[in-house]
Amino acid sequence: MTLRINHRYAIEEAELDLSYIAARGPGGQNVNKVATAAQLRFDLFGSPSLPDEVKARAIPIAGSRLTQDGIIVLTADRFRTQLANRRDAIERLLAILAEAAVRPTIRRATKPSKAAKARRVEAKAKRGTIKAGRGRVRED
Repeated sequence: MTLRINHRYAIEEAELDLSYIAARGPGGQNVNKVATAAQLRFDLFGSPSLPDEVKARAIPIAGSRLTQDGIIVLTADRFRTQLANRRDAIERLLAILAEAAVRPTIRRATKPSKAAKARRVEAKAKRGTIKAGRGRVRED
């Protein structure tokens, strides 16, 4: 099955390695018996679906969830069922990759026009005269 990141990129579900571990938190007596927390592993560096530029932008976004081998590890244990935790882990991975898929806009340096410079200087001069009029009034 294909998982869509955005209109441009997608990854195959076969690239994900999902396992289930014992969860902490809510679950009552089941918390000790059933492995409901989902642990998702995604090999970012080895993924054939993503271009290098997206992989490079995903590194700082993944942060501490990225191992030195380039594997993103996400643990989802917010919910009481395996299915809900699996969905949560996949959604979180897709959110990381969707953020990485957005190209940053490049800022181009611009110069103010002559008219804008003149308006700025004029406003500064006007403000200066207002401030110069403040202060103690001298009695002659």
